[in-house]
Amino acid sequence: MSLIHRIEIGFPALLEFRGPDAARYLNGQITQDVRLVADGKRTLPSCVTDAKGRLQFRVWISASDAAFVVEGPAEGRDPLEARLTRYLIADDVECSDLTGKWRIVHFTGPLEDAPPGVIARGSARFGSTGVDWWIPAGLEVGFPGGIAALEGESLEAFRIARGIPAWGAELAEGMLPPEAGLDATDISYQKGCYIGQEVISRIRSAGKVNRSLVRLGIDASVAVQGLELVDPSGASAGVLTSVSPLPEGAIRPLLGYVKLGASSIRLRSADGVLHETSPA
Repeated sequence: MSLIHRIEIGFPALLEFRGPDAARYLNGQITQDVRLVADGKRTLPSCVTDAKGRLQFRVWISASDAAFVVEGPAEGRDPLEARLTRYLIADDVECSDLTGKWRIVHFTGPLEDAPPGVIARGSARFGSTGVDWWIPAGLEVGFPGGIAALEGESLEAFRIARGIPAWGAELAEGMLPPEAGLDATDISYQKGCYIGQEVISRIRSAGKVNRSLVRLGIDASVAVQGLELVDPSGASAGVLTSVSPLPEGAIRPLLGYVKLGASSIRLRSADGVLHETSPA
């Protein structure tokens, strides 16, 4: 049985959409099919894109009591709300701000029943099937014994080793979600139209993007300052986005974007030496 970790998500921005048209309206605004969470048992990731299919926000969606909840970064609450309510005109939908009312704690594996007052929803925030605990603000709960908390450098190393893209590192406003592999987790190609859908569908039909997020590894003894992604000739092959602060055994995991067509990727250190990469 794999080790389960506890990861503090905290108090994110939470926007509740309620009303007869809520599912239809949200499905026109985000890339995920909100009907998949309607039973209230799980949380799924989604992108909010502009008309050109470019990323504006990455969010998580869930449902409770016949309403849908969109979770985003606390610091982005106002622009997220403005974007998601911009097209609310004749729809029978009410948007309410739940920010500060729920604390979210993620566990990277299955758990027994949650404590009284806590809502448990399945979630794969860090690449494995786990669970989110939604804890009402002010409620004190005990966590299961033997489950270590991940934070700081340990959490960053865990994220990078599992290839989880983070905002400000691998994810940024204006990029195309498939570049980061979000088409496998955040995008429904069956639900129908949403803002940016035509562009993202064309990318899928073409079967390629100009760059792709990859996981790599390098010998842990190599200095990480100034590392560059290059091809065998020494020409730039992309850009590194995250370097794990902690090695896993003899290998240090890395994340980066590799250009379309680049092969036999190597890493060049600040002293000009080329290093072989390994699967992370």
